[in-house]
Amino acid sequence: MVDLTSDLGEDVDETNAPTCAACGEPIIQEPTHRVVTRIEDGIATHTHFCDDACRATWNDKSN
Repeated sequence: MVDLTSDLGEDVDETNAPTCAACGEPIIQEPTHRVVTRIEDGIATHTHFCDDACRATWNDKSN
């Protein structure tokens, strides 16, 4: 998995790129990449999106 603190796109290919939770596409060098981070049972979880449009269509089941 990609180091989430580094710039996305640095040494990232489809095999280790995060996938968009809405459309399922690998997120490679997307300048509009969005991440929703939550703490669940004391563990940080990260949900990745290609852009704001995918983020807006995602059905967050935790709400």
